[in-house]
Amino acid sequence: MRNPFDLDENSVDGDSEPPTDVEFEADVRPHQTDDGDRALLQDEEHHPSDLKERFIGTIDQGTTSTRFIIFDCTGVPIAKYQTEFRQIHEHPGWHEQDPYELVESVYICIEEAMKSFLALGHSRSDIEAIGITSQRETALVWDWETGEPLHNAITWTDTRTVNLVRELKEKPGADDLVNICGLPLSTYPSSVTLRWMLDNLHDVRVAYDEGRAAFGTVDSWLIYNLNGGPRNKRLVTDVTNASRTMFMNLETLQYDDRLLKFFDIDRTKIRLPEILPSADREGFGEIYEGPLEGTPITSCLGDQAAALVGHCAFTPGSAKNTYGTGCFLLYNVGDKPVISKHGLLGTVGFQLGRDRKPVYALEGSVAVAGSGVSFLMNNMGFFRDSRKVSDLAATVPDSGGCVFVTAFSGLFAPYWIDDAQGTIWGITHHTQRGHIARATMEAACFQTKAILDAMEMDSGKKLTELAVDGGMSNSDICMQTQADIIQIPVERPAMHETTALGAAIAAAFAIGVWKDFSDLKHMNRANRATFEPQITVKESARMYKRWSKAVEMSRGWMRDTAALDDDVE
Repeated sequence: MRNPFDLDENSVDGDSEPPTDVEFEADVRPHQTDDGDRALLQDEEHHPSDLKERFIGTIDQGTTSTRFIIFDCTGVPIAKYQTEFRQIHEHPGWHEQDPYELVESVYICIEEAMKSFLALGHSRSDIEAIGITSQRETALVWDWETGEPLHNAITWTDTRTVNLVRELKEKPGADDLVNICGLPLSTYPSSVTLRWMLDNLHDVRVAYDEGRAAFGTVDSWLIYNLNGGPRNKRLVTDVTNASRTMFMNLETLQYDDRLLKFFDIDRTKIRLPEILPSADREGFGEIYEGPLEGTPITSCLGDQAAALVGHCAFTPGSAKNTYGTGCFLLYNVGDKPVISKHGLLGTVGFQLGRDRKPVYALEGSVAVAGSGVSFLMNNMGFFRDSRKVSDLAATVPDSGGCVFVTAFSGLFAPYWIDDAQGTIWGITHHTQRGHIARATMEAACFQTKAILDAMEMDSGKKLTELAVDGGMSNSDICMQTQADIIQIPVERPAMHETTALGAAIAAAFAIGVWKDFSDLKHMNRANRATFEPQITVKESARMYKRWSKAVEMSRGWMRDTAALDDDVE
């Protein structure tokens, strides 16, 4: 779902590997307080001094890297460390990860971040709780008795199930699934991946038939291992991650037999994680070994849900957009789920305690954002530094009439056009590299507007501002363009670790640091950058109309190409 240009929650081309990550700021290192953190440190009048002496650790495992960040309870990161892990691509469209490396990377980050924390004069016991946030739909199956993985983790970006999805869409009842779980059938949900594993992997099938198989997403695998693995056999997840499997009923927040039956999953043969609130004092256990042995794990959220919490988007109508490899826009719709009629996903935003109602969200995903900049860098030779691509875009006043429909793997919400391909329209003799760079950034901004329009139609409410995070949000030219296109202010926090902060906030709720959402009204608010629209509504509408025309012209490209091939034969 990951930070700058972290490959989080985005589809990739089925015929190529996911793009190499690019960053607007390097961060694979022990933490040094940056300007954004200093801005927060200066905002002291809003924070009781004792909160500065209370600390929460956050495990943030994205699709390409893991980080461990220690926050004080005013939201300032005190120490952190990040490391990358391998991406495995054995076949076109396949994307796997080594389950053991996922766990090992967590321990590495904890150990290194703790060195920095202790060097500042703090002690291990100062960290009161741990929060976890992770990539969402990535699926694993392991042996319940031994804790041994039965296959690599198959990530949410993997597209090997595309033919299976087509078959499932033909099954009776397929159209009813979205009304139960909020998700349409696609290659994303873990349910489809599990079905593929059972049908194609011998070891998984045998363990399933013998009742030894345990299933979970990355959060469940991490919590299982952090609690000692087969010694304690703690198998849990939270409502935000469970809502991405297609196994959970959005109303009951429990597994639904109708959904399991559709995917031919027998609950007596496989162990499914217990579904807990996102913040829970006891349910997630504690660290079994290492520098933080005995420290309780008190929160767990999917990464995009954690970013929603990190922006303190607690009231209905508030929204955030994370600009990583793709964009993930979540819109708080309150304590009742909304099933989209306009191509969006219904999901759980968060539930910060057993005694609190769940908060639901509508979600829209843009397949290509930062990966579009990666494409310019890696495939087209546009520098080797994403900041220079942003600077290049700023050398021209507009895109010069160019429109780049970045449909590298079709178009996602709210279009859901599988047969489009990436296309640049409007190239002339006057087109410069700056125009292409600008058109690449504009593509993510136009698709964000399309999602916001769909959210407004589903919810009946108009957004008044958009909170942003993720690597591409660090580009001023991109964020100004976004404000111009959506015609509402865009707010970027000074402290960039929003996803990890969300998990820390949830963990602190679980142990009583916070009692009410109003206690967090000043969290991460200091020195925010606000981008106001600088063009007229008419100019914005003209730009969007041209984009919409380009989308329609891109529709059917793959289908038409296949038809031409048939004619040639």
